Amino acid sequence: MEGKRVLVIGGGTSGNVMTVLLRRAGIDVDLVEVRPDWNVRGSGITLQGNALRVLREIGVWDEVREHGFGFDALGLTTPDGTVLHVGDVLRTGGDDLPATLGMQRPVLQRILVDAVRASGANVRLGTTAEILTEDDTSATVRFSDGTEGSYDLVVAADGLHSATRAAIGIDVKPEPTGMAIWRVPAPRPAGVECSVLSHGGPCYIAGYTPTSEDTIYAYLVEAARDRATIPPESYAREMRRLAEGYGGAWDEIRDAITDPAQVNYTWFDRMLVEGSWHRGRVVLVGDAAHCCPPTMAQGAAMAMEDAWVLSQLLTSGSAWDEELFTRYYERRINRVRMVVEASVQIGQWQLDGVPGDVPGLLEATMPVLKELP
Repeated sequence: MEGKRVLVIGGGTSGNVMTVLLRRAGIDVDLVEVRPDWNVRGSGITLQGNALRVLREIGVWDEVREHGFGFDALGLTTPDGTVLHVGDVLRTGGDDLPATLGMQRPVLQRILVDAVRASGANVRLGTTAEILTEDDTSATVRFSDGTEGSYDLVVAADGLHSATRAAIGIDVKPEPTGMAIWRVPAPRPAGVECSVLSHGGPCYIAGYTPTSEDTIYAYLVEAARDRATIPPESYAREMRRLAEGYGGAWDEIRDAITDPAQVNYTWFDRMLVEGSWHRGRVVLVGDAAHCCPPTMAQGAAMAMEDAWVLSQLLTSGSAWDEELFTRYYERRINRVRMVVEASVQIGQWQLDGVPGDVPGLLEATMPVLKELP
């Protein structure tokens, strides 16, 4: 690895994980992130065991466990809050990790940011990168501050609307699925010990997940609306209105939805780049290569697994060539396609009003995710 130099474009989950793993192997890494605040924002995130497995691999599991809320069950209720079922969830990260951990997304990002800083990577915030030239061994990049650099590899981790993906000639774009989600952080009601979902009522799904001893994040999934018709200053009021259709813990959650700046409204998208995830010396990871609705809570897990697998290959002693990048794609594509298709299918059943076999679908997919990627 001596003398190797990598540029990681994007300081989100996959980019941060990638950077830490490469730096551990002694590779020089520059990380650029377009946002000056390093994207420390958001409400909450649900991490399945296979995501926790990667976080343990990069050395931050103890801190994640301390600041998150781990659990092994999933609850189902009627819209009025009547409990229908509470059942165990498969530990996809192995028996020594929780099945699921909820966490405040800004806290997870800060933990990853600290790990990147401690790794010794060169970080440049508020910076974009443009690929100028490529050959069989390197890529030349120009940065928005006017400087240039030469790299043995560029890792595009710049998200769903990746400018790098488009720049290297991959014209795949995310497509809306027809659903949208309202998310908000809130204090944790007494007795909330795991994720709880309710199907029916004014929304397709009403749910909440504990993210620490004191907090949760709550979400409502509905048919996608034109965001231009929903003024941001009305977000809290609109989410409270939708939440009126739910009881139980929602009575307490609803009272906490007061600040529109804390409420996020996002469409569900789907995307999967087929054929290969690289062009020349540029390789895609995470949302730049694929995305899916959060109906299986596997988006972050798939992104982190990409970084883990690619870093394993890059540090294996093999040449950084077309064969290696093809092996990366082949190790990832079937697993990611399974998750994308299953996540979209769960939402489509709800959009169509069809009583789909969600338990059967999860029974077929979750054991596969317990296997190492």
